[in-house]
Amino acid sequence: MTNRRPSVVSRAALFYGARAMSDQIIIAVPKGRILKEVLPLFAAQGIVPEPAFGDEDSRLLRFATNRADIGLIRVRAFDVATFVAHGAAQLGIVGSDVLMEFDYSELYAPVDLNIGHCRISVAEPVALAANDDPREWSHVRVATKYPNITRRHFEARGVQAECVKLNGAMEIAPVLGLSSRIVDLVSTGSTLKANGLVEIEKIADISSRLIVNRAAFKTRAGEIAPLVEGFRRAVGNTDAASAR
Repeated sequence: MTNRRPSVVSRAALFYGARAMSDQIIIAVPKGRILKEVLPLFAAQGIVPEPAFGDEDSRLLRFATNRADIGLIRVRAFDVATFVAHGAAQLGIVGSDVLMEFDYSELYAPVDLNIGHCRISVAEPVALAANDDPREWSHVRVATKYPNITRRHFEARGVQAECVKLNGAMEIAPVLGLSSRIVDLVSTGSTLKANGLVEIEKIADISSRLIVNRAAFKTRAGEIAPLVEGFRRAVGNTDAASAR
C-alpha cells in the first residue's frame, strides 16, 4: 500500500497541473542562438524561465516560468508560426523570414523585437559568380527551405525559379550538382565561404518578431495586451540603452 500511494498522488498532481497549464498563456520560442537574445526581453517584464530553458542540450519542449499564468515551449523556428497560427500557443517569437514564407492570416506581428538580425540571400559557387550576371538570368535551379520566398523574388524579376526543397545543408547542394544556387539565411557569411559559395543578391533583411494569434488576442485581450506592451517597452528600453 505504501508503494502505491505516491503514484496516486502523482497522477492527481498531473491531472490538476494539466488543468492549470491549459489556462496558461503559452509563448513559443525557437531553438538555437536566439534563446540568449530572448532572455533579457523576458526578464524586462518579470518573466523568468526555469533553468532548463536556457540549456540548448535539454530535450524538454515545455518549460515553466516564475509566473503561473505563463508557460513556454521551445520548438523549431518554422513550427513556432504553426503552433501560434493554430492556437496551440497564443504568442511566439519568430524570424520575419518565417512570416514571409508562410504568410499565415491567423497571425498578427505587432512588435519587431530588434534581435536575431540576419538576411535572406541568393548565393552561388565562387567560380560561377566570377562570370555570372544576374540580370541575364531567365531560369534558375535553387536549393532552399524557402520555396515561396524564392519563387516570389524571382517572379518579380521575370525569372523562372525551379526550387529544390531542403531543410538544411543547403551549402552542399551546388557542390553535388543538385542546384546551381541556393537561397538561405546569411549572418556573417562564414558558412558560405567555408563551402566555396559567395552571396550575390540580398532578398530581405530579417529580424525576430513577436507574433500573436489573432483570435486569442480578441478573446484574451486582458492577458495578452499587457504582454505585447511589455515586449514593446523592453525593445524600446534596449534601443535607448544602445544609443547611449
